Amino acid sequence: MMMNRLLIAGLIAGATVMALLLTVPRGGIPLPEPEKRLEVIARNLEVPWSMDMDHDDGILYFTERVGRLNIIDKDGNIRTIYSREVANIGEAGLLGLALDPEFKSNGYIYLYYTYSTESGLFNRVVRLEKVGADGDGNYREHVLLDGIPGGEIHNGGRIKFGPDGMLYIATGDAGRAELAQDTDSLAGKILRIRKDGSIPEDNPFNNAVYSYGHRNVQGLAWHPTSKNLYATEHGPVANDEINLIIKGANYGWPIEVCSKAERYERSILCYTVSIAPAGAAFAEYGGNTILFYATLRGQHVEKILFDKDESIVRIENFLTGLGRVRDVYVSKDGYLYIATSNRDGRGIPAGDDDKIVRVRLIDLTN
Repeated sequence: MMMNRLLIAGLIAGATVMALLLTVPRGGIPLPEPEKRLEVIARNLEVPWSMDMDHDDGILYFTERVGRLNIIDKDGNIRTIYSREVANIGEAGLLGLALDPEFKSNGYIYLYYTYSTESGLFNRVVRLEKVGADGDGNYREHVLLDGIPGGEIHNGGRIKFGPDGMLYIATGDAGRAELAQDTDSLAGKILRIRKDGSIPEDNPFNNAVYSYGHRNVQGLAWHPTSKNLYATEHGPVANDEINLIIKGANYGWPIEVCSKAERYERSILCYTVSIAPAGAAFAEYGGNTILFYATLRGQHVEKILFDKDESIVRIENFLTGLGRVRDVYVSKDGYLYIATSNRDGRGIPAGDDDKIVRVRLIDLTN
């Protein structure tokens, strides 16, 4: 069933092109033969949300929004290593995941999740630290950042370590748009903290806020050469954005959106239809620098080719046929990992959804 979906998707990939305000060339590419190129490594999951990898041991870590942290070992075995109660409501739940840059020596794992109180929903960032001997679930939580406004929608949730060793945290406006313009609020922001939770001295507002005026950032990725930060963001009724993030900059929400931005930072890419861009990752292959990002409503993986000056050369609908896509991850050995999100309440799941699949990028250049 999945192979048929993928084969059909490969034939129509060039036709499912989204209209853009930017006048840049676009086109589809044939999907590789799935029986040879696309490998399903996990199935029957409950809304996988974020992925990261321990490259030393070849272990893929991923969250499920219902409150589980899982691994896929190098032999393909899947098991839950940590679970907790979360507010799995609407878009909320166990979301972001990041492994410590020194994971081999300290074993630290960072999570972003939503929880419920009498005052409403909130998000927090925690560090998992192993306790005692090795063993499943043998972790304790150390809270790094708390009180991030939450809601049934717009929780952001992506967390990643940047090239500077700092932890970057994408938050949404939690359905309260005015919070995005308040630099004293943690909602509608990209945040930046040290991995112990302290605030870097060079943050622009003497708190965790790094950039503001965001509606719902879902993806973070750094250019491999320039180390510039790019983010994907959900807009209102289309107006989805790809943004180049500048420290201290205001991205306009809710005063301005996307192509209409005049006073604040303009997006580098603005969609005139809703694709709901999510997780993002850079890759260098075939002599090119590529930004891959998942799309939920668009139901495909998008691909931007940049030139050496970081101008957009081409945008392509890279892969369809999996339904809603939540996250992408590029491993050091050249695989693109893709997590679907068909059981998030807005998709039409197949019998073995949700899945994590992978494709080897070098296969696409031969």
